[in-house]
Amino acid sequence: MKLDDKVCYCFHISKRKIINHLRIHRPRRASQLSDCGGAGTGCGWCVPYLKRYFAEYEKSGLSETGELPASETEAITAEEYARQRDQYIESGKGKPPAR
Repeated sequence: MKLDDKVCYCFHISKRKIINHLRIHRPRRASQLSDCGGAGTGCGWCVPYLKRYFAEYEKSGLSETGELPASETEAITAEEYARQRDQYIESGKGKPPAR
């Protein structure tokens, strides 16, 4: 996933916004990423990704460019991520907030 790809579809939060939140606010727990525009508080699909970003941030910090090191979350395309989220919602595992 690229920096401007959405991580949280419920609240339209991009990876860039998550990374900046980590860099600026330095949360102590992954759950504090919900302070970033409500990320992870909608359908729940992005929670594992938020936890991974937090763990990567804790483990190695941000580079000089403000990016996290490459990980397995980079291997998935934005289209595949969106498709998997759609399947997650259709299977009844999460309910996005009302629009």
